[in-house]
Amino acid sequence: MRRPSALVVVVTAILGGAVLAACDAHAPSATAPNPPATDPVNGTGAPSPGGATLRYVALGDSYTIGTSVGIAERWPDQLVAALGPQPPTLQLVANLGVNGFTSRDVLDIELPQLAGLDPEFFTLLVGVNDIVQGVPETTFRRNVTTILDDLVARVGAERIVVVTTPDYTVTPAGGNFGDPAQQAAGIRLNNQVITMLAEARGIVVVDIHDISLGAATDRSLVARDGLHPSGAQYALWVARILPAVEALLGR
Repeated sequence: MRRPSALVVVVTAILGGAVLAACDAHAPSATAPNPPATDPVNGTGAPSPGGATLRYVALGDSYTIGTSVGIAERWPDQLVAALGPQPPTLQLVANLGVNGFTSRDVLDIELPQLAGLDPEFFTLLVGVNDIVQGVPETTFRRNVTTILDDLVARVGAERIVVVTTPDYTVTPAGGNFGDPAQQAAGIRLNNQVITMLAEARGIVVVDIHDISLGAATDRSLVARDGLHPSGAQYALWVARILPAVEALLGR
């Protein structure tokens, strides 16, 4: 997640050059228009024949790209692995998540990349950096409305899953990103907003917020940077996301 530059410097010094220093980056880890047969960074691969495997694009921020965990531990990758290769299933063709991205960044930077990806299924997780950067709720609501309408127009509501934002304030480094009580309340509010907007369009929402609260007492749920979820926490997310995706795929 990204915050004002002065505070980023302080956090970077504390964490010893941890991945949080990359939070100001605005170069998305996108899939090239003509990707190689296999790209482990972005999860790209050759299309599956027969149309039974849907081309999946993950949209969002550091929680989607999996800051401070290995590629296989990222929750979109864990989701695809849990589904397995047997159709109907998903093929992760791109993970467009970027550290520090707000809803506006998803709108301005991630959505324009979709034209060359031919997506057939989306997940969206966004909102924490809107809180960290002080984006007004009305602006967040407007941005998410535009994002969801764009995705629905591309693939239909039945091919989208929205995942709520975890509460980072319970982690060891959470206090470095604003007053914990205020930020936690902001996360809950943004989760309510994105849930309402998604459900109004018939989009499935999977709430993982309560799972993230376990990091307050179980440090195995926190990545090595002391802030983001660990692969173990993402596995708990996937256990909840998987049934929803399977239902949408008609399994």
